Amino acid sequence: MRLGINLGYWGAGMDGDNLAVAQEADRLGYDVCWAAEAYGSDAPTVLSWVAAQTESIDVGSAIMQIPARQPAMTAMTAATLDSLSGGRFRLGLGVSGPQVSEGWYGVEFDKPLARTREYVEIVRKAMSRERLSYEGQHWTLPLPDGPGKPIKLTVHPQREHIPLYIAAIGPKNLEQTGEIADGALLILPSAEHLEDTAVKYLRAGREKTGKTMEGFDVCPTLPLAVGDDIHGLADMFRPYTALYVGGMGSRKQNFYNRLAQRMGYEEEAAEIQDKYLSGDKNGAAAAVPHRLIDQTTLLGPVERIAERMRAYAAAGVTTLTLAPAGFTLDERITALRAGTDALERSGLA
Repeated sequence: MRLGINLGYWGAGMDGDNLAVAQEADRLGYDVCWAAEAYGSDAPTVLSWVAAQTESIDVGSAIMQIPARQPAMTAMTAATLDSLSGGRFRLGLGVSGPQVSEGWYGVEFDKPLARTREYVEIVRKAMSRERLSYEGQHWTLPLPDGPGKPIKLTVHPQREHIPLYIAAIGPKNLEQTGEIADGALLILPSAEHLEDTAVKYLRAGREKTGKTMEGFDVCPTLPLAVGDDIHGLADMFRPYTALYVGGMGSRKQNFYNRLAQRMGYEEEAAEIQDKYLSGDKNGAAAAVPHRLIDQTTLLGPVERIAERMRAYAAAGVTTLTLAPAGFTLDERITALRAGTDALERSGLA
């Protein structure tokens, strides 16, 4: 099992620290450094900055939002980043959610599965430097009855095949991801529930194309905090878990809330959402069960974290992405180093 690092969103007051964390991860031998985007910093700019100041670590978008860019633009960006980084770019894609898609980008959040499939097909075709023509439900290239003509990408990526990941949560999205992508980006993953909430759907998608899980990258992100006070460490992540389970999306459409329900937290997920959407964020955080936090983070001394890493590997994880917690750079670096120490102790390195 490999390790990754997730820098989260740039511009949260830790920009210089994030670069230092990425550089230390590079020095420690972490496999990939991911950056996110929502409606603040964009991922490609951050990744170009990191790639320019690291040596061997891959850089990946977790995620570039599908409603934010035309697919050909995404192919251009991916090819450019792969070329500039010396073949170290990984393209992570996702549909975002209805509030961001429609409120920020003005793109209707309809038929996300079909839209994702077409988007991936166009991106792959463009990155392969074929002349780009496509007829689908959501995109037609070139536009008919106009001056447009099939053209091809002029930039040469460093590699013939840039790894493509999709952020997936729901069963249908996971199955499609197994079918059309090289890896899956997962969030709020529980080793105890990973087979039933994710891996079996990914496997079904692979089987549709006659493939096994061999070579497919199962890549969840887990917050990491090191110490002896397990409950105290878990409390650090109450607002984080409450945000996703209670506040992401709407009451009608919250993918993370549904995930918590599939993990057996139906009543708790409903209570967290009720309190969060009513404005009681503190109450929502307090309503998050300790066990849910403990199952979806890495908490405790290094040996306990190593034990949890073994559980994730047994559940099918191939790249474990860490989000080291800490209020200072030293705390985050210490957690980062503990991650490599735990991996060594686990026997999985």
